[in-house]
Amino acid sequence: MSYDESDARDEKNQEHPIPAQGIGCFKERLKTAMAAHSLRGFSKMCGLSEATLRSYLSGATYPTLDRLMQIAEASQVDPQWLAFGVIQDEKAPAPGMEDYAFVPLYDAQCSAGDGAWNENCRVLTHICFTRYSLRKQGLTPEHLSAVRNDGDSMYPDISNGDTVLIDHTRTTIEGEGIYIIRLEDHLYAKRLQRNFDGVSVISTNSAYDKVFVPRDRLIELEIIGRAVWAAGWL
Repeated sequence: MSYDESDARDEKNQEHPIPAQGIGCFKERLKTAMAAHSLRGFSKMCGLSEATLRSYLSGATYPTLDRLMQIAEASQVDPQWLAFGVIQDEKAPAPGMEDYAFVPLYDAQCSAGDGAWNENCRVLTHICFTRYSLRKQGLTPEHLSAVRNDGDSMYPDISNGDTVLIDHTRTTIEGEGIYIIRLEDHLYAKRLQRNFDGVSVISTNSAYDKVFVPRDRLIELEIIGRAVWAAGWL
């Protein structure tokens, strides 16, 4: 079926079998499901036109069940989660979902905002990963969370608006890597480099200056965890 035929079918189908009260933040869950792909790339993967996906992302329209399944299969997420935001207990995964893990995406943003990491943050939705892909990277779901990046200081490693996956078990500097840190009550995604007399906080974008935290002020630098994924493994 072509894009035009598919879009025309949507115009005829005015009734959507997903209850309105169950939609919630569907467009936000769709953004999360598509986070690792470009709009054009995901359009080809799921067989829906870019215009249709834009309409879903804006909240102007909602998919029918068959379209929902196309999106869920292409993004490898649970269709029940995509439609309703329902997450099964990790100890009792839904049939057929035993190989998947759901990582919470918090409303905290890197390079913006202040406040405590756990106390004032709320879960916006969950991101689906295969347990195999996490295990291959030495990661366990219960030690992971995700936030969105705000700004271009880490471009091209991490772009503005990217979802960043954090491993909370890695709170000490292991060589040189990208970490989520809190410094002066702000969250940042930065590359850390240990020196003899302190730690250098480095932006990938050369337009931003390097910040040096001397040894006697390292207590002010809190490492939340190491960034391990942002639309691709780091």
